[in-house]
Amino acid sequence: MTQNQQILAALRDGKRISPLSALQDYGCMRLAARIYDLRDQGWDIQSISTTNGKATWMEYKMAEDAATSPASVQTDWRSV
Repeated sequence: MTQNQQILAALRDGKRISPLSALQDYGCMRLAARIYDLRDQGWDIQSISTTNGKATWMEYKMAEDAATSPASVQTDWRSV
């Protein structure tokens, strides 16, 4: 199973994923790139800015109404 598939499965299960949890759970060092790939496929993934007072990072979760299928998106500008 690819990192994209593992991350998508976790998001569809309602989990929030941070860069640290992505590294620990999926061996993914570039979570933002994987989220970009999934969004490019049409998945509606929300970004949540999180801070602990010393550092700020993004966490990601699937939009409430998007967990079943990707939105219809046009990813190739040449098909316009």
